[in-house]
Amino acid sequence: MLRNILLFNIGLRNALLHSKRLPTKQLRSFVKYSTASERKRFYKTVSLSQCDDGLYEINLDKAKLKTPGGKLLTLPNEALAIAVATEWDAQQDILKFYTMHMTTLCNTAIDNPTLRDEDQMISAALKYLETDTVCYRVEEPYGLVDLQMNEWEPVLQWIESRYNVTIGSSSSILGPEIPEATKDTFRQHLKSYNYWSLTGLEYVINQLKSVVLALATIDRHVSVEKAVLLSRLEEEYQIRQWGNVEWAHDYDLYELRARTAAGALFVQLSSETSSLQR
Repeated sequence: MLRNILLFNIGLRNALLHSKRLPTKQLRSFVKYSTASERKRFYKTVSLSQCDDGLYEINLDKAKLKTPGGKLLTLPNEALAIAVATEWDAQQDILKFYTMHMTTLCNTAIDNPTLRDEDQMISAALKYLETDTVCYRVEEPYGLVDLQMNEWEPVLQWIESRYNVTIGSSSSILGPEIPEATKDTFRQHLKSYNYWSLTGLEYVINQLKSVVLALATIDRHVSVEKAVLLSRLEEEYQIRQWGNVEWAHDYDLYELRARTAAGALFVQLSSETSSLQR
C-alpha cells in the first residue's frame, strides 16, 4: 500500500508539473483522432492505389479509407502509405483503433482539427522548451540528482552543440530562462519541416514532454527506448527504490514506446520523396 501511494504521489507531482505544458486544444485533437474503441473487422484485403496527382490511397476491399472528418485518406508518398496499410492489414478479428498510431497521425494531418498553420505549430512546439523535462532538476534525493546529471546532461549538451544554442537547466519550478536566440535558431530549423512532419514532431514532444528528447530521437542521437527511459527518469528511479505496481508499469512503458516510435517514424516517412522498389 505504501509503495502504491508513493507511486501515485510521484505521478501526481509529474502531472502538476507538466499540466501547464500540455496545449489542451492540441492534446484533445490527438485524443479525438485516436479513437479508443474497437469493432469487428469488416474487410478482407488491404491495398494501395496511386492517384493521378501522385498521392496514395488505402483500399479496404473496394472501399477507400476516409478520415474521421470524412475526407479521403490520401498520403504524400508510397512509404507512408505502406506503413498505414500495414497497420490495417495487421489487425485481427477485432479492430483496435487505439493501436493504429500512424493512421491517427495521418487523420490529424489531413483534417487539421485545430485549424493551425505551420507557423502556429512551430510556436506551439517551442513553448515546450520553457518547460522541457530534461531542464527540470531536483535538489534531492542525491541519488536522483546524480542520475539526472549523468543521464540528462549529456543529451542537453549534445543538442546545445548540435544546434549551437544555449538551453541550460534549473531546479526552480519556473525552469530555465530560454534565450530568444535559442528560440529563433530552433524556429528556423523547424521551418524546414513540412506540415505532416510537424504533426509527427508535436506528437513525439507530447509523448516525451520534451523538445530536447524529441529532436534527439528524430535525429537518431538516442533510440526510442532510451528517449522513453529518459522521459520517465524520476519515475524509474522511484520504481527502483519501491518497486512497480504489478503489470501497470510495463504496459505504460510499452505503450509510450509504441507511440513515440510511431511519431518518430511518421516524421521520417512524411519527409520521404523516393518511391519503393518491390
